Amino acid sequence: MRRAGRAAALPVVLGAVLTVLCAGPAQAAGYRYWSFWEGSGTGWTYATQGPSLIRPDDGAVQGFRFSVSEDSQDSAKPRRSPDFAKICAETPAKDGTKRVALVIDPGTAADAPAGETPPALRTACARVAPDASAAEALAAVAKPLRYSSDAMLCAISGYPDSGCGEQVSGNGDETPAASAAGSAADASDASDGSGDSGGGPSAGLLVGVGAVLLLGIAAVAQARRRRG
Repeated sequence: MRRAGRAAALPVVLGAVLTVLCAGPAQAAGYRYWSFWEGSGTGWTYATQGPSLIRPDDGAVQGFRFSVSEDSQDSAKPRRSPDFAKICAETPAKDGTKRVALVIDPGTAADAPAGETPPALRTACARVAPDASAAEALAAVAKPLRYSSDAMLCAISGYPDSGCGEQVSGNGDETPAASAAGSAADASDASDGSGDSGGGPSAGLLVGVGAVLLLGIAAVAQARRRRG
């Protein structure tokens, strides 16, 4: 009888464990927006301030990338190296001005809003006043720009046609922009965007498996007591 009780309870335990292990993680929502980057000899760094607040020096490289991402930790970098010498090769220095190299990357078709096609990636060299901000340098070479009422950058050179930091759920549906989108677009935490999501089970999943195992052991023990 004891063996029969164990045999009856074991498939229940195994089935519950497999159910937890095979359950795929929910796909997190992201935001569709223009992220802002600062370039250097080592590559791109997610900006810690918005483009209207940063006043780059002569010879600086600023990057803008349109994509869908959860936050700065997984935001896609501009797909062109921050090479000031190459971008501004045909724009000589001029007294009373500074040159700011810009990489404008509208992203891929997968990141584009429904019905829109991203324009080609391009670079430009803006010659602006010495105290000009990154936003002013961008405006000098990539009009029309579109901003939200809270100064979030929504469109560069008219792309995208509409929308501004809208949330994109795991199933592809869009919802109105949340306040977090503005924070992401105007920058907060600096990141190289190379976060590793990992392929192993999460801590929450392991805790769930442990709970199922404990319940299974309790069920076996109860069955033994009833048949003892």
